[in-house]
Amino acid sequence: MKRQTFSFILIFLSIILFFILNLVLGTISIPFSSIWNIIWETGEESDIWQNIIWKTRFPQTLTALVAGAGLSISGLQMQTVFRNPLAGPSELGISSGASLGVAFIILLSGNIGGTTLSKLGFFGEVSVSIAAIAGAITVMAIIIAISQRVKGNVVLLIIGVMIGYISTAVIGVLKFFSNDEDVKAYVIWGLGSFSKVSGGRVYIFVWIMITLIPISFLLIKTLNLMLLGEGYARNLGLNIKRSRLYVITCSCVITAIVTAYCGPIVFLGLAVPHLCRGIFTTSDHRVLMPAVTLMGASLALICNLIARMPGFEGALPINSVTALIGAPIVISVLFGKRKNEIN
Repeated sequence: MKRQTFSFILIFLSIILFFILNLVLGTISIPFSSIWNIIWETGEESDIWQNIIWKTRFPQTLTALVAGAGLSISGLQMQTVFRNPLAGPSELGISSGASLGVAFIILLSGNIGGTTLSKLGFFGEVSVSIAAIAGAITVMAIIIAISQRVKGNVVLLIIGVMIGYISTAVIGVLKFFSNDEDVKAYVIWGLGSFSKVSGGRVYIFVWIMITLIPISFLLIKTLNLMLLGEGYARNLGLNIKRSRLYVITCSCVITAIVTAYCGPIVFLGLAVPHLCRGIFTTSDHRVLMPAVTLMGASLALICNLIARMPGFEGALPINSVTALIGAPIVISVLFGKRKNEIN
């Protein structure tokens, strides 16, 4: 118990540290004292520094914080409901559905109207977000309808993967008939970024996530019962079909919202639950749910900081950073688990 408490404290302190570093470090280094004055309006700092903090770094850092927490919760839910260590937020084709919706806006609208909607400033950004949400919700509705008819989790997971392949195939056809500029714009969106959410949109995104994340905590008891297996859970009074629907819906909605605002972010939802199981050495979701929430936020802040390496012009694709960090984590955890089983 003391070890778990100590781990929670360390993770929480790491969030504070990396949140501050995300505000301080970047192409232009800003002293912490100046950032303090800007946030609390206690001093007269330059307009350039104020614009950098309020219009770029603070929204980006806040987005990374809540997106990382949401994706990690979604990944934990998917791994539990499917009892599959390689399940993640995108396994049911939700991210692919969002990508397909964006492809229609970026690739198809350019072919039909001559000018892609994504280039129309604020209206273009909103249209991309709406298209991503519409695509994700459409796939989610299909998955939910199928889950009511399919009993086995494995079959549902395979169907979700197939839907993802179909979406990818349609996107490939749209790319083939699109011009190079539109394809490049779509590829850049697909690399994911925490900097896409700016202005008033960041607060809308944060409020949505602040609403969804506590709802996920209401499913802790359900997830713990699912760990016992369908037979035991049913004997304890759990409605398997309905509970699976609740968990999948919650996970899919979180994934859809994050993908709509930030693009498809890979590996966070897959790696963080494994990392937390290794650190806290438990499968109890009363511990794991808050753990993945904090760890996901911390790891997302680290990835965002690496993507904006000080002294580096521009920003690296966030998916490249999350894959470089997440893949070794998953491999090391799986090897450690295999070694323990052998011993």
